Amino acid sequence: MPTSTMPATLHVSNHPAVLHKLAILRDEKTEPKKFREVVRELSWLLGYEALADARVRGRQVTTPIEVMDGHELGERIGLVPILRAGLGMVDAMLELMPTAQVWHLGLFRDERTLRPVEYYNKLPDSANVDMCLILDPMLATGGSATAAIEVLKRWGAVKPVRIKLLNLIAAPEGVKAVADAHPDVEIYCAALDRQLNEKGYIMPGLGDAGDRQFGTGKSD
Repeated sequence: MPTSTMPATLHVSNHPAVLHKLAILRDEKTEPKKFREVVRELSWLLGYEALADARVRGRQVTTPIEVMDGHELGERIGLVPILRAGLGMVDAMLELMPTAQVWHLGLFRDERTLRPVEYYNKLPDSANVDMCLILDPMLATGGSATAAIEVLKRWGAVKPVRIKLLNLIAAPEGVKAVADAHPDVEIYCAALDRQLNEKGYIMPGLGDAGDRQFGTGKSD
């Protein structure tokens, strides 16, 4: 996807720390323990960027010297990791926002149709947040992301509630699918890769993020 055709809602980080850690994540020699650590570190950095426009409210702070006017996070934030790969991004986001609520959404991709199938939904009865952050390491076809956004909007996460999508790596096809279906949703990622292969995997990508985090998918 040429830069000129990228949607304005796409934010690709070019921070040196992100670029450095991303190369480690992609390396096929990176073992699951290190892989999980880097997923967490990258998630923290992307979360920091995604929260740049979060609203704050004033509060008084007593320093060892005097009383001053300070700030605290003024928005109610919900984290929605897409099972299972999105679980590796949660702890980093909670370090940034300890008061955030965490809900889980289970979606798997049908290998024949490449379409998402919902199998688990732990959203509360009603939307009670100001911002939802969907966490999923890979934005490939965009099917799971689009489905997750639709679930949140049906639940009540509509304007003024904001939905943001946090991915480590995105494919142009997935970005286009999300931007076409949900032009109000901003996408934050560490890299925009070249394309999808015939199996729907991102190229060059990093393989299956879930398998690489949890050490599954390999046979002796």
